[in-house]
Amino acid sequence: MEPLQAGVDCSVIALWLGHEAMETTLTYLHAHLELKESALAKLKPYEGAKTKRFRPNDRLLEFLNAL
Repeated sequence: MEPLQAGVDCSVIALWLGHEAMETTLTYLHAHLELKESALAKLKPYEGAKTKRFRPNDRLLEFLNAL
């Protein structure tokens, strides 16, 4: 991102990154880090249901013990 903002040509950046096709490089170059950070800062933390710890049933435990 910084080389692009400093005026380095996209094809040069693609060569530095070892990309065969410019399309691959453009995916990375079009993502502006500061824009992403400001968008993420506006989000509230996820307060969904707490995940429960997996508890295998007796049938599964019997199967595993039989292995």
